[in-house]
Amino acid sequence: MRELSLDALLVSSPENVRYLTGFTGSNGLAIVTRAEAYFLTDSRYTLQSAQEVRACRRFITARPLSEEAAARKLLKGCASAGFEAHELPYAQALALRKAFPRVHMRATTEIVERLGLVKDRDEIASIARAAAIADEVFRDILPTIAPGVTELDIAAEISWLNRKHGGERDAFDVIVASGVRGSLPHARPSKKKVKKGELVTLDFGSVVDGYCSDLTRTVGVGRIPRALRHAYEAVKEAQAEAIAAVRGGMKASALDAVARASLHRRRLGKYFIHSLGHGLGLRIHEHPRISALSNEVLTVGSVITIEPGVYIPGLGGVRIEDDVEICDGRCRLLTHAPRELLVRGA
Repeated sequence: MRELSLDALLVSSPENVRYLTGFTGSNGLAIVTRAEAYFLTDSRYTLQSAQEVRACRRFITARPLSEEAAARKLLKGCASAGFEAHELPYAQALALRKAFPRVHMRATTEIVERLGLVKDRDEIASIARAAAIADEVFRDILPTIAPGVTELDIAAEISWLNRKHGGERDAFDVIVASGVRGSLPHARPSKKKVKKGELVTLDFGSVVDGYCSDLTRTVGVGRIPRALRHAYEAVKEAQAEAIAAVRGGMKASALDAVARASLHRRRLGKYFIHSLGHGLGLRIHEHPRISALSNEVLTVGSVITIEPGVYIPGLGGVRIEDDVEICDGRCRLLTHAPRELLVRGA
């Protein structure tokens, strides 16, 4: 905090509160000063917070948390305090400034997120288990993908299988896109029925101990047109080249460029319309951002996704995504579902 000229930091986003304190509930405020750390919540979480919260003085209150912090003078002696501008609604930011009129409240961004860029072994283990569950879900969902089944049916089955295999919840809303809808990178599942001759893109993840995994596979049904097979092989090749290139210390934009160049060689570069990947952790999208515009450098100990895609309007789309841990001089795959084109009912 000295580097930021702050005397205190108020942390309100659930993921960051959990990272700092261990608390998994929905209403918590962590305050870190140069001398001490505090945690505030309401009476619904009296027992839970006693079991989970670590290394903080804990307060239970019926009042708004910022009012309780002010009443207890938790920022006594602090001239300046930061709050999470990217997470805190404007009305709550105003309430903070009202509660602490003599403290200069400064908007800050992603301070805790930067601390969590490098994962410890326990965090890696949780992500790896979430990745293993996603692999199991993919294995079990394959038999259900057939002509006449709707995208909504497949998505519901994925969510059920996720919990059956031990996932706490879906890491994000499941994506299922078949046929021409595959050209929509974030297509929501619809009532559309799968047909022969289509590709079906499945994008989903699991959560273990709060940590997320993220897996995408594209599956064929029946006889797949040559153009779609070409797109699939191009995406698979681009992903393989990017996975082989991952190194700690390289620029994120350079990794994005590896996959993009591969697709350009196949004359499909213009159809790769999103970034190559993102960090994983307590959030499904964390730093680093693996994009052509990123200024970030890949760090040993981070977990990222590598997910090139091709989206051809009127034809369909392909995306293949895996989770990798950046290690010293290499990377370690955490997801292991088959990457070759699997065709149902061929």
